[in-house]
Amino acid sequence: MIKMKFYCFLILWSTLSYSQIGGKSVYQFLNLVTSPRQAALGGKTITIYDYDVNQANFNPATINQEMHNRLALNYGSYFGAATYGTASYAYTFDRHVQTFQAGVNYVNYGDIDGYDENGTATASFTGSEIALNFGYSYNIPYTDFHIGVSAKLISSTLETYNSFGGAIDVGSLYIDEENDVNYALVIRNIGTQFTTYNGTSEKLPMEIMVGISQQVENVPLRWHLTLENLQQWNLAFSNPNRAVNSLDGGSTEEKVSFVNNALRHVIIGAELFPKKSFNVRLGYNFRRGEELRLEEQRNFSGISLGFGLKMGRLKFDYSYSRYTLAANTSLFGLTINFQDQ
Repeated sequence: MIKMKFYCFLILWSTLSYSQIGGKSVYQFLNLVTSPRQAALGGKTITIYDYDVNQANFNPATINQEMHNRLALNYGSYFGAATYGTASYAYTFDRHVQTFQAGVNYVNYGDIDGYDENGTATASFTGSEIALNFGYSYNIPYTDFHIGVSAKLISSTLETYNSFGGAIDVGSLYIDEENDVNYALVIRNIGTQFTTYNGTSEKLPMEIMVGISQQVENVPLRWHLTLENLQQWNLAFSNPNRAVNSLDGGSTEEKVSFVNNALRHVIIGAELFPKKSFNVRLGYNFRRGEELRLEEQRNFSGISLGFGLKMGRLKFDYSYSRYTLAANTSLFGLTINFQDQ
């Protein structure tokens, strides 16, 4: 019975990560987007360098003094009864020490039906995970290079199983002010389990990303490009539904091209009026779009959109992300500026 419950949880875990690299490591919730702005731009945007304190969760090198005394709160629902929320706060002590950031990511998987090895229903159970992070960045003197690090403490609970772990994110950012271009490199989730669920140590979802963004000249638009999961080149898989049947009853599995696999590393997004009180955002996640598309029906998987609205000290953000016809997500965010104005 315990094994069956654990398998049910792993299935849900893999679904939450929506990718073929999911299910191979623990703490997959660490890869969920942490703000509506990120989600609307396709997810995992690592080059934004402004007041958005949420950015520290994906690239600690973006922590800066514009984030001082700002608190961001985000909440969303995922597939089924799963819900998750994040919070992030930054504070600048002085220009020498610069800025520190602290945050929390939390996900609750809701009630999960339990079954024994014979398929007989048993008591339902639940699961939840939480990560606390503390980040700091440093601008190398007399350069436009920023480096940052974020340390995470991770706790995961499934029914009677518990696991505790730790990880760090290491990020870098180069700002080309003359051309208004930002370049970033991030290695996330470098860590280990301190205690395991059942005595078997599992890997964390370590990921390497690079990104670039640029403000378009004479146009109030900034585009973003992120290459995700560079630690693993082959993200594609042969979908059985796309196999080609032959006259003799056999079939030939789908051939995934080099270009198709390469595109699965790509996330693109654009933000209109990024420095104004009202922003409009649009993004596309190629991997999500390819893995979740239907053969016989257009379902626009991979597309995301959203907006931001600033009113005094408050900034409200919303995003809508398309997964499948039956599963879409909305994420809501509120940023509070506690600075004197």
